[in-house]
Amino acid sequence: MAKLFEPFTIRDVTFKNRIVQAPMCMYSSHKQDGKVEDWHKVHYASRAVGQVGLIIVEATAVHPQGRISPEDLGIWDDTHVDGLKEVVRLMKQHRAKTGIQLAHAGRKATVEGRNIAPSAIPFSDRYQTPAEMTKKDIETFIQNFKEATVRAKNAGFDVIEIHAAHGYLINSFLSPLTNKRTDGYGGSVKNRYRLLKEIIDVVRTEWAGPLFVRISAHEYTEGGMNAVQYVEMVKWMKEQTVDLIDVSSGGVVLANIDAFPGYQVPFSETIKQQAEIETGTVGLITTGLQAEEILKNNRADLIFLGRELLRNPYWPYTAAKELNVTFDVPKPYGRGWTF
Repeated sequence: MAKLFEPFTIRDVTFKNRIVQAPMCMYSSHKQDGKVEDWHKVHYASRAVGQVGLIIVEATAVHPQGRISPEDLGIWDDTHVDGLKEVVRLMKQHRAKTGIQLAHAGRKATVEGRNIAPSAIPFSDRYQTPAEMTKKDIETFIQNFKEATVRAKNAGFDVIEIHAAHGYLINSFLSPLTNKRTDGYGGSVKNRYRLLKEIIDVVRTEWAGPLFVRISAHEYTEGGMNAVQYVEMVKWMKEQTVDLIDVSSGGVVLANIDAFPGYQVPFSETIKQQAEIETGTVGLITTGLQAEEILKNNRADLIFLGRELLRNPYWPYTAAKELNVTFDVPKPYGRGWTF
């Protein structure tokens, strides 16, 4: 069988294949209360019908001020749990495993109110200047993640992913481009890592299941982080029992990115080989053959798809035909798929 369609197990959770829907904001909580709406139920369940092995729900805010947009999902209150639980139920009907990405937008939040960041540096002239976080802010932020973890567990998710990429709050602590602090959370690599370390620790007090961290392994700017530099931090994550690194890139500062098919795969390969940890790769992966090459050459363990699954919720069927793989399909769709 093609490696793309082999099962993959982390801890006690087995994904039926190596295909993952990457977390992508839907901007569809139109009441701006962070709650699940009909769109989310249809969107995520459709990808489960499409036979995606693991579906990770979009960046879900641990605090109302941590939303990228006012229409983002939230997990900052117990009232969010029932809606998320229903999305999980719908996905699991079709044997998909379910994940949620816990997030805080930091200085890139576009909701009204006080934005926070490690340092008072705006993302661009179109964003407000954030407040430099106090020790109290940091303590509250860590507690937000702990409470969100409990809610994610109560909603029934199989996987938790910590969003430490794309220039959002945790990522802005990790990067020397955005973290200019002189206290214990800034300066050295270990100090810049400290916030993520404390978040992983507090998440692990409540969560024994698979734990992913998404990173921006290349910042495309002089003086920024790259995949080789991230290896040290990833080794620390591994020691803290993080199971897999979801390797993305960019978003920390405005930068020119030469995006081409598979452009982020070398970052995943570097992290996987040098840190000796399982990785997922993402970025303009569009065909089954392309995904199979990545897996067979040990460049990643999971294939994360974004835009391709927006275009085609049933991409796994397309990839299966391309790779000459057969598998059971939902009975109502049997007449439409000839393998």
